[in-house]
Amino acid sequence: MGETYEGAGVSIAAGDEAVARIRDRLRSTFRPEVVGDIGGFGGLFAFDPQRYRDPILVSSTDGVGTKALVAQATGRFTTIGVDLVAMCVDDIAAQGAEPLFFLDYIAVGRLEPDQVEGLVAGMVDGCRQAGCALIGGEMAEHPGALEPGEFDLVGFTVGVAERDALITGERVAQGDRLIGLRSDGLRSNGYSLARRVLLDVAGLSLEGPAWPGAHHSLADELLRPSDIYAQALNVLAREVDVHGLAHITGGGLPGNVSRVLPGSCDAVVERAQWEVPRIFTEIQRLGDVSDDEMARVFNLGIGMVAVVPPNDVQRAHDVLRSHGVGSVEIGAVVAGSGAVSIV
Repeated sequence: MGETYEGAGVSIAAGDEAVARIRDRLRSTFRPEVVGDIGGFGGLFAFDPQRYRDPILVSSTDGVGTKALVAQATGRFTTIGVDLVAMCVDDIAAQGAEPLFFLDYIAVGRLEPDQVEGLVAGMVDGCRQAGCALIGGEMAEHPGALEPGEFDLVGFTVGVAERDALITGERVAQGDRLIGLRSDGLRSNGYSLARRVLLDVAGLSLEGPAWPGAHHSLADELLRPSDIYAQALNVLAREVDVHGLAHITGGGLPGNVSRVLPGSCDAVVERAQWEVPRIFTEIQRLGDVSDDEMARVFNLGIGMVAVVPPNDVQRAHDVLRSHGVGSVEIGAVVAGSGAVSIV
């Protein structure tokens, strides 16, 4: 018998089993606009332009970075898909868009249906939280490029916003206030530094306590799924005069809040206004990481920043709280040149 795809490390049968396992999960995310079913060459979505006066499609793509290595090390795959969805849908929600649909790309060293089922289960959870449909994706088995057990995730989302409702930061003005949306953990950013400090430098075990006296493991903490703000932000933009939204990902507060500032304004972030989650203080302590480096790498407990006029601050808190999102006023916009300072 000659060479086979199976002999080269690619199992068509395992791929078929994985698709069969996830098909019903994907269907559970479908919105009325989804056309057809899973299994076509492309996902079909019947966009209804009659719902909008002047619609603009907004898209984003992202991954989960080296947080995937924590999932691989622990064999825990059911939450990291939430992170993948969060990184994409919250990017477009920060521009005022409602997420419509989502697609994923899963690359693995060896296709294991249990692993794929867990990864997709997280994406399904994330899409339900965001209100978007998971309409398709791709599973690719890459023996030689990835080892068995290794995987990488990429997501892609498309949303829609009215042209005159796009949130661009152009209306940010001196006197506006910064509302921080709370994040309990690292979300999906800074994991290369976090892993180096916690696992390599400090020598902590993923199965041990997250910190002295903690009642949950370090793995629990590092695999804490990202908050998904998209639906709350869509309501906030309808009910409050939001001038800017900054998704706090790579670059931290300084690198992302600056993206929504006009050249005539600075943002002053008051670090004492919120309690930084313990995981960040542990990373800083164990790695002797400077304050500036912490602020540039991690979200420090603030996953999104909304810029609103002073008279809308309380209303913003009320709207966010009604949608399960904690928030705190963390600073203000002042005259300047587009910089962010943390004081």
